[in-house]
Amino acid sequence: MTRTVDLNSDMGEAFGPWSMGDDAALLDIVTSANIACGFHAGDPDVMARTMQIAVAKGVGIGAHPGFADLKGFGRRPLPLPHDEIANDVAYQLGAAQAMARRAGGQVRHLKLHGALANMASVDAGLARACYTAALDVDPDIIIMVLAATAMEDVARDLGCNWAGEIFADRAYEDDATLVNRSKPGAVLHDADVAAARILAMLDAGAIIAESGKHIPCRIDTICLHGDTPDAVAMARGIRKHLTDAGITLAPL
Repeated sequence: MTRTVDLNSDMGEAFGPWSMGDDAALLDIVTSANIACGFHAGDPDVMARTMQIAVAKGVGIGAHPGFADLKGFGRRPLPLPHDEIANDVAYQLGAAQAMARRAGGQVRHLKLHGALANMASVDAGLARACYTAALDVDPDIIIMVLAATAMEDVARDLGCNWAGEIFADRAYEDDATLVNRSKPGAVLHDADVAAARILAMLDAGAIIAESGKHIPCRIDTICLHGDTPDAVAMARGIRKHLTDAGITLAPL
């Protein structure tokens, strides 16, 4: 079983007076934060506030670029040219770097958001465009990939720093992609159920799909979504289960 793992969450997804998630509470639990860069969610004030708390609590900062789709929260697939998407990724990473530096920290990793991530997990050309753009900005950045997907294939081929990610609160298809949110059971809400499933995956060194299929992969980080009503309780429960099982939680 993997004995040391990172626990990450998407955050900084408020916008102006509109709030999303309890970032301050989550930053007491997770070891890495994927912070929205203003396209699918977030704004400069939210980025600054979230990064300042992350720096104070020793949580690793990551850029979380997505589609420019505030209304759809970046979860609607946009059929844009790869060059345009690559420019958007570089732009958002640059913004995250500036805000992190001002907060006294640095961007250590990059993780694609929502529909962009789902598309890149099955489209190697898109994944390559996004990752090459990020590496052009920072050749040493850690690329967080959906484990055992086209994303991982591309990261391995590029020879960059990368981390394999699995989800604590999402169900998997047999090809290692996430079950569509529109389907029953796609999102898990019980910390006991989710933790048992994660421990089984760590023990097996594999994603365990809904069908029971094992998909061998490297697991470096576990994601918890921060935009659900029970996110903080879920995160606390899963962290406790992991530490009780002897797993060390540490930033990438």
